[in-house]
Amino acid sequence: MEWRDQGALLSVRKHGETSVIIEVFTETHGRHAGVVRGGVSRKVAPILQPGAQLDLTWRARLEEHIGAFTVEPIRSRAAGIMGDRDALAALNAITALLSFALPEREEHPALYRKSIEMLDLLAETPAWPVGYLQWELALLEELGYGLDLTACAVTGTRDDLAYVSPKSGRAVSAEGAGDWADRLLPLPPELLGVVTGDLSGIGEGLRTTGYFLTHGLAHALGDRPLPEARARLVDRMTRRR
Repeated sequence: MEWRDQGALLSVRKHGETSVIIEVFTETHGRHAGVVRGGVSRKVAPILQPGAQLDLTWRARLEEHIGAFTVEPIRSRAAGIMGDRDALAALNAITALLSFALPEREEHPALYRKSIEMLDLLAETPAWPVGYLQWELALLEELGYGLDLTACAVTGTRDDLAYVSPKSGRAVSAEGAGDWADRLLPLPPELLGVVTGDLSGIGEGLRTTGYFLTHGLAHALGDRPLPEARARLVDRMTRRR
């Protein structure tokens, strides 16, 4: 068995004395693992940084085997944002969440494209936190836990949307919330893709997406805790307020 693709590196772990096992996210082969022989060498190890875009050839005797990768670098993303600790934390959160959430070897081309765009955005604009919130929404949508933020679930209006129902995942306006407002999750403009420059809105948005990541996605995966990398990103974003 053999295939060739390109993808983003999600994780690396040592395998034996000289090799590593990597996980990558590819457009046509999904989240896929394989051995890289000589992966701890001075030549190969610097290539294998989380978020790196790699040209990959995978080979195995049988499809169900873990197989082995031959890798060639396309571009390193971590190197481009090394001086920005917040962006680096976001890169680590993205790769960790993809490794945590995606079924192995299941194709998710739309999410792949969205993820590559988001990883590239980290080095391109300081407005990436809004893009990151949109990426978490895309992750939830792709895996069956999407939110409907288009109109108020109570009044049907598209104006003055201020909350998200934790039960239905639908938007609720300030008028529609009434006395139930304190039981709802925040819907800051940033969750709707609006760039305001207000970090408190980013924190509120992460609280809302985090609720559905925890009570929807992670619950379906056996109540596994979300990756620490996401918690570290949330901490950085909220401490900057």
